[in-house]
Amino acid sequence: MSKGKSIHALIILMFTQFISGGVTNTKGIVLDQVEGDLGLDMGEFGLVVFIFQLGFTLASVVIGYYTDKKGLRTMTIIGSIIMGLGFIGTGAAPNIMFFLGFYMIVGFGLGALGVASNAIVPAAYPNKQRQMFNYAMGVYGLGMVLFPQILNFLFQFASWRVFYIGIAVSLVLVIIYITSVAFPSGRAEKVDLKAFIPMLRDAQFVFLMVFLMLQVSAEVSFTNFFPSYLKSLDLGGISTSEKESMSAMILSLFSVFFMIGRFAVAYLSNWINERIILITFSAGSLIMVGVSFLFADSFPYLFAGAGLFFSTLFPTATAFGTQLSKTSGSALGLIYIASGIGGGIAGYIVGLASEVFGQAGGFSVVLIFLILMLIASLFLNSKKSSQEGYAAAS
Repeated sequence: MSKGKSIHALIILMFTQFISGGVTNTKGIVLDQVEGDLGLDMGEFGLVVFIFQLGFTLASVVIGYYTDKKGLRTMTIIGSIIMGLGFIGTGAAPNIMFFLGFYMIVGFGLGALGVASNAIVPAAYPNKQRQMFNYAMGVYGLGMVLFPQILNFLFQFASWRVFYIGIAVSLVLVIIYITSVAFPSGRAEKVDLKAFIPMLRDAQFVFLMVFLMLQVSAEVSFTNFFPSYLKSLDLGGISTSEKESMSAMILSLFSVFFMIGRFAVAYLSNWINERIILITFSAGSLIMVGVSFLFADSFPYLFAGAGLFFSTLFPTATAFGTQLSKTSGSALGLIYIASGIGGGIAGYIVGLASEVFGQAGGFSVVLIFLILMLIASLFLNSKKSSQEGYAAAS
C-alpha cells in the first residue's frame, strides 16, 4: 500500500477513535443535562442507555458483514452518515421519544464506525497491527480524558444540543475527507454463524460471555450514572454547577487511570496470563469502588481510581475469547453481542433501581455487578476449554 493511503487511513482511524472515546465517556454527563431539559426520569434514563447499547450491538454484527461485502471506504462513509444523522436528530429532539429514537441511531453509528475503523489497521498496516492498535487505544483514551472537560467548558455558555450538533458537523468534514483522498481497500473479518455452536457448547466461552456481560454492565453503569449519583450527594453543600464540574473532572481522571492501566497491562501481559489479570483486576475494581462509596461524601475523587482496574478487563477478556476459537471473527461477534446485552440490560436495571431506591441506591447496583463479575472470573481457565483454538494458540 502506498504511503499516502496509509497516512489517510491513519488520520481517519485516529479521528474516529478520538470521537468514540469522547462520546462514550460523556453520555452520563449529557444525559444528566437532558434529565432537566426534557423531563427525563431515572427509569427513562436507563432506557436511553439500553437503546444506545442495542444500536451499538446491532451495528457490531451488521456492519461487520457489509464491510466485508462493500469495502472499507463505503462503510466508513455510511457509518459517519448514520452517526451524524443520529447526533443531529438527538441534538434537535423536542421530546424524550424523539431523543430515544435518534439515540439508538447514534449508538448504531458509533458501533458502525468502530467496526470500520478497526478494519483499517490490518488493511493499511498489516505488519504493524499491534503498534497501530495501541496508538488507536491511546487516542481513544485521549478522547475520554478531554471530552468531559470540553463539555464542562461548553456548559458555561451553551447546551448539550450544541455539543451533539457540533460532532455531527465534524462528521460531515470526515465524509468530505474520505471521499476526496486515496483510501485502503480493507475488509472486516467474517462472522460465521455456524462457528457460534461449538463456542456456545464450550463452558469456558459461556463463562467468558457471562463475565463480559457483567463487566460491561459495571462499566456502563458507572460512566453513565455517576454524574447523577454525584449530584445527589451533599458534598459539603456545594452548588449544582460545582458538582457538575467535579463530575467532569472525576471522569477525566478516571480516563487517565484507564489509559495508564491499559498501557501497563499491555506490557505486563508478556509475563502474566489472562486469567490472573482478569481475577486481579476484577478484585481491584470491586475494592476500589467499594472503598470509594465509603468515602463518597468526603473524598469523591477516589472513584477516579476505578479507571485503573476497569481499564484492562474488556481487552484482556477479548484476547482470552479469541484464543479459545479458531475463528476469531466469530468469537468477536459473540463477544460484542454479550457486551451489548450486558450494557443494555444494566442501564435499564440501574435506571429502575434509581427510580425506586434513589440515585445513590441505583448507582450502588454497580457493586452487585462487580461482585458477580469477580465470581465469574474465578471460573475462567482456558486450559479447560473444549475447543481446538486454545490448543493451537498454546
